[in-house]
Amino acid sequence: MESREDQSDEALGLRLVRAFLALPRDKRAEVIAFVEDLVRAHARPEEGQEASPT
Repeated sequence: MESREDQSDEALGLRLVRAFLALPRDKRAEVIAFVEDLVRAHARPEEGQEASPT
């Protein structure tokens, strides 16, 4: 049986997906570009630090 927190996280995820799909195509492209930039920024090791092994 799922905990209340798991159900809440799942509901939030579904609301985010619905909101994303409700956006016009050009706005969805902006969101995707923004997320890709965030991923790239977090994937780069900070100056002077080594990348952690995955």
